[in-house]
Amino acid sequence: MRKISILLLLFFLVKVTAQEDQRVITTAVPFLTIAADARAGGMGDMGVATSTDAFSQQWNPAKFAFAERKMGIGLSYTPYLESIITDISLLNASYFNKINEQSAFAVSLRYFTLGEIELRQFANDPGTLAKPNELALDGSYSLKLSPTFSMAVGGRYIRSNLKLPSNGSEDSQAASSFAVDVAGYYRSREIAYDNFDGRWRAGFNISNIGGKIQYDEGGQENFLPSNLKFGVGFDFILDQDNVIGLTTEFNKLLVPTPKDQNGDGVIDSADNDIYQNESGFSGIFKSFGDAPDGFSEELKEMTWALGAEYVYQDAFMVRTGYFNESDLKGSRKFFTLGAGFKFKAAQIDLSYLFSTSQVKNPLENTLRFSLTFSLGEEFYND
Repeated sequence: MRKISILLLLFFLVKVTAQEDQRVITTAVPFLTIAADARAGGMGDMGVATSTDAFSQQWNPAKFAFAERKMGIGLSYTPYLESIITDISLLNASYFNKINEQSAFAVSLRYFTLGEIELRQFANDPGTLAKPNELALDGSYSLKLSPTFSMAVGGRYIRSNLKLPSNGSEDSQAASSFAVDVAGYYRSREIAYDNFDGRWRAGFNISNIGGKIQYDEGGQENFLPSNLKFGVGFDFILDQDNVIGLTTEFNKLLVPTPKDQNGDGVIDSADNDIYQNESGFSGIFKSFGDAPDGFSEELKEMTWALGAEYVYQDAFMVRTGYFNESDLKGSRKFFTLGAGFKFKAAQIDLSYLFSTSQVKNPLENTLRFSLTFSLGEEFYND
């Protein structure tokens, strides 16, 4: 049995709620923005410009064109709010296949379960069980446009089944939508410096481009978490056994900023009605210049992260990272640690998060696990 009030507070984020001094942007299906794999989780929740792995579908599908093995399979498990509830989690499965040296396709499935809720109308009511959940099914195609640059396009089907049966009825409907990703990835050739070799990396991903999602017929339409991610990194190749990768990443949510639309001095339901009348596509473009405090607030709507990864003999990895978000926009700030162990074709990764903000992170003090398999012939990228 779980208290519905907790779930309503933490997960039914389908309305934008903000106060005048804190314009936090929230959207429907926020599970799409949770780092689903332990490698990214160990480097401050980043992955748009890191090296290719089986979980690149979420971060930057253009990286698959640079994969060094024919096929890859990734499985991950992320417990959510583990200190409060034990049956809420995010599960992820990914698969990619290189068609040839220039191109690849990939599919993935993300499933977010909110556990089991027992609904009662009165004390002696035998109760009705509900199992709210959300999922996203992805597909992508990536292609090298040059020896050092690739692009990808991806499609996503989103299903959000958060409606709870009311008055004993079982006719509640799940909301659904479609979205598109456009991504690019740059990976330089290996460069010889005085005391080491090096390689530059860069990437971008505009994800969840699409319309809005609606939970009730004739009801409010809610924004998808459209995102712009971009980052840059560099690999210090010290020798054939030791590589250190440093990466930085920036993210902006491409959703309009909540604000006092009618000039009455407060952000209330009337402002929210005007806000929700904005279409998903026009909201993406307006999100770059609609913050009430101008460019300074637009900058505060960007999160940034720093990550580092040390790889020894391509068999042992140690990772760390830091993620920062403005106090005005949610105040998520945390350090992460991670490690990976590879044996033949299999690799296991884990990560741990330490919050440095007064706002408690849902993944605080939680271990995330990922398992990856690299299969098939090898491809050698210059």
